[in-house]
Amino acid sequence: MKSLSYTLLFITIAICCQAQRKQSKEFIKIQNELTHKLTAISRNASFNGFGVALVNDRDILYQNGFGIANTKTLQKYDENTVQNIASISKTLIGLAILKAQELGKLKLDDPVNQYLPFKVTNPYHPEVAVTIRQLTTHTSSINDNNGYLLNTVVLKDTVNLSSNVNIDISPTQFNPPSSKISIEDFLTQVLSESGKWYSKDVFTENKPGEIFNYSNIGATLAALVLEKATGIPYDVFTTKYILKPLKMNHSGWNFNAIDFSKYTHTFINKQTPYPYYSLNTYPDGGLLTTSSDMSKYLLELMKGYFGKGTILSKESYKEYFTPQLNAGNFQDRSNSEYSDEYNMGITMGFGSTGNFGHTGGDPGMNSVIWFFKDKKIGRYLIVNTDWDNKISGKDQKAIYDLLDEYCIKLNALSGSEK
Repeated sequence: MKSLSYTLLFITIAICCQAQRKQSKEFIKIQNELTHKLTAISRNASFNGFGVALVNDRDILYQNGFGIANTKTLQKYDENTVQNIASISKTLIGLAILKAQELGKLKLDDPVNQYLPFKVTNPYHPEVAVTIRQLTTHTSSINDNNGYLLNTVVLKDTVNLSSNVNIDISPTQFNPPSSKISIEDFLTQVLSESGKWYSKDVFTENKPGEIFNYSNIGATLAALVLEKATGIPYDVFTTKYILKPLKMNHSGWNFNAIDFSKYTHTFINKQTPYPYYSLNTYPDGGLLTTSSDMSKYLLELMKGYFGKGTILSKESYKEYFTPQLNAGNFQDRSNSEYSDEYNMGITMGFGSTGNFGHTGGDPGMNSVIWFFKDKKIGRYLIVNTDWDNKISGKDQKAIYDLLDEYCIKLNALSGSEK
């Protein structure tokens, strides 16, 4: 038995060594060049810290973090720094809904009222049912009104509570920790006619299914429908069917699910941190994750686009990445190459060139994932500081230019042997 154990140990070590030899010396050299250049940008950037990741359709090409996560302790921002990614979180809603459909728990074109404990009805068109597909493509006619904006952002603790609740994060606002409620309770108060935050302007005057209108409430409602259809809380469902299979072991939907010592502050400016906060509508923007874990997520999405994903079937991924809308669904269509609102898949946005991705923004942070389908490469960037319109765009362009240049170089070398 002892000799067998030694044999198995030797085989394991050999396999590990082969994995470490996978990339060539030239590949490592190019990675180091990119690290050096991004480090130089971080020293004078308008944001304190940022994370990046690059993938192709086969491998993770690069992941790293730069700058500062905590200005008091000078904790570095690295690939294992945890941060909220804002609306990129919505892309998991689409994956989860399609997984639930695979499990036979729901169908995309089901009316949402088939599953909900309260009625969701557009008062301008009470005869037209709101469907799950409409929620995931932002055509449900549900609107982010003040009921949503003024009640979703919740402070983590009561430290400096009186001053923190008055910090300007327009059009939203900070609420005390006692305001934390479930997504079911929140949506009941906003969308049900008997809810204390309900008003008719939570719906537009358009018929459900007609016009694109980006809706955080609608996205969170899709997550609640999933909960009711499957009998599993959204955070538990997505952890079981997305995060764990992808080995995103440092990610989760609340502060207790992650290593809080790795969590970054988000910042008003380079000197002033925001208080820690979370969202009552956490499915629409509350995933806490790292650049390292996001590289795994991007790789899965890239593989899924080309029919080689692991968490959904080929058919489900095809649905996920199929643009669902047409020109008639837009009143003011964004034609920018890098806009994620030219068209919509099942929560995945498309630009005018057919490339796809999603953006995110919350107090003290901005994020983006973007995939170039013809080049078969994808990139991720997240920053932990409010956007300075005068200089942040310049910093972003410098980072994007490097990521684009080196993603092409690394892609060409990916998988080559020493």
